Amino acid sequence: MAKKSAAKKPAKKTTKPKATARKTAKPKLLSGGNPQIAKGYGDAPVQAYIAAVPDWRRDICLRLDAIITKAAPGVKKAVKWNSPFYGKIENAWFLSFHVFTRYVKVAFFNGASLKPPPPGASKQARVRYYDIYEGAFDEKQFTSWVKQATRFPGEKM
Repeated sequence: MAKKSAAKKPAKKTTKPKATARKTAKPKLLSGGNPQIAKGYGDAPVQAYIAAVPDWRRDICLRLDAIITKAAPGVKKAVKWNSPFYGKIENAWFLSFHVFTRYVKVAFFNGASLKPPPPGASKQARVRYYDIYEGAFDEKQFTSWVKQATRFPGEKM
């Protein structure tokens, strides 16, 4: 029997393949229309969250973000647990919001100290909620709450 000659294998390339541009997938909407956005810090993940919010609730989220940004210059932003968070320093947050089917819920982490306190009670003594339904957003009161909230230490999360 004749011996087969061993074919020489080509040398392996040591360079990494070029990265290909991924198509940006539209975020999945969770229960109530809340967008599923990966955890991230800075304005970009917050804007991605807002862009994915459906219907009239997107307009509310845009107004919330604009008011917070104006009332708290230099505010830090993040998306955690599929909700935008805002704080004076990173990882010390004074509020967040979350989209539900019929409203947008704003959580003030030291809300019990605000005057007047937001109307929604929480199981946690210091937290108060403000639920915003279509056509019922009190921007003046919300702005006042944001300005007050920046005076308190944020919650580390």
